[in-house]
Amino acid sequence: MNKSCQPSVETPSGKNAAYENFPVGSWLLPAALRPHVATFYRFARAIDDIADNPELEPEDKVTRLDGFAAALEGGRDVGGAFEIGLRMRASLEETDIPNRHCLDLIDAFKQDAVKNRYDDWPDLMEYCSRSASPVGRYLIDLHGGSDNGYGPSDALCNALQVINHLQDCKDDFLTLNRVYLPGDWMGEEGMGVVELAGEQSSPQVRQVLNRTLSATEDLMGEARSLPVGVRCWRLAMESAAILNIAERLIARLRIEDPLATRVALTKPGYAWQCIRGVIPVALGVLLQRRPI
Repeated sequence: MNKSCQPSVETPSGKNAAYENFPVGSWLLPAALRPHVATFYRFARAIDDIADNPELEPEDKVTRLDGFAAALEGGRDVGGAFEIGLRMRASLEETDIPNRHCLDLIDAFKQDAVKNRYDDWPDLMEYCSRSASPVGRYLIDLHGGSDNGYGPSDALCNALQVINHLQDCKDDFLTLNRVYLPGDWMGEEGMGVVELAGEQSSPQVRQVLNRTLSATEDLMGEARSLPVGVRCWRLAMESAAILNIAERLIARLRIEDPLATRVALTKPGYAWQCIRGVIPVALGVLLQRRPI
């Protein structure tokens, strides 16, 4: 069979950049790098959709994800079925970025295929260190690094991941029997997982959500130093916008119920948080007379 005619192993969910809690490849980033960011996003979206597909058996998910890893590593001929993986490999070679960030994502999504519960906050953070942190690490590497290392970026990406878990906690449970809430906190508050199927949060669910939000706010404390550390001022502006988005979503999740509705920002609200983040960084750039 001709490689170009091989059926794709992807299982598109229909989610796109508009679904995310952060701007993907926005105009804030250098134009020359945006195609690479877009390729990375399509790669991450493709492997995430496989892990989240309720119609696939765990073994099938792992096999497909292993194929993407092979496409990145070049160890065997995987053919056109893994085209986005091959494109990602070409992008990494062009930008001289190691494939470890992409491989970490694959490893996390393979875990998603076989693991549906998390014992405690450290267990959840260990997962986020492979499912979320690699996104920020890739962007930092692509944009010339950070004087503060990966730490603040890891904190922000992990916070965004937890926020997304809370936004989708009901749907994740109903469609995938997957729960990203710390099991020990659920036990201490007397919360059963079946309560996530309710029309609204019980007092027990609300307590667990609040504890999770408090831990997420701790992550945000470390994340706030991200913009001043990254060496690319365009990435600094985008990271400042994302910080504001995350903080606003945390505030909304404190007072709104993710079991009753998906808690998300409106388009005007999203734009406003971006503007609030970008302006101080842009002014700092202008005062220092550095190129944006």
